[in-house]
Amino acid sequence: MMHSTGRMKPRVSRRASNRVEVLVGDAEQLHNLLSDAEAALLPSAVVAGTAGVLVTRHSPHRYTVALCDSVPFGETREVAAD
Repeated sequence: MMHSTGRMKPRVSRRASNRVEVLVGDAEQLHNLLSDAEAALLPSAVVAGTAGVLVTRHSPHRYTVALCDSVPFGETREVAAD
């Protein structure tokens, strides 16, 4: 989604109880949006008790934050999609 200034409107979209998509046009907002997405997943992570959080960078403007069994519970890891 674009503003008239040509910047993408920041958005956090909850796709499922274990995955959140973050779309951001401004680097200043990135940290807060990713933190909010991670916080939204924490209740599900605590209930499961087996998954950590994986942040995947698909592009400078698109990230997914998801619970992942390959990440130890209580940890957050970041990767870049190929």
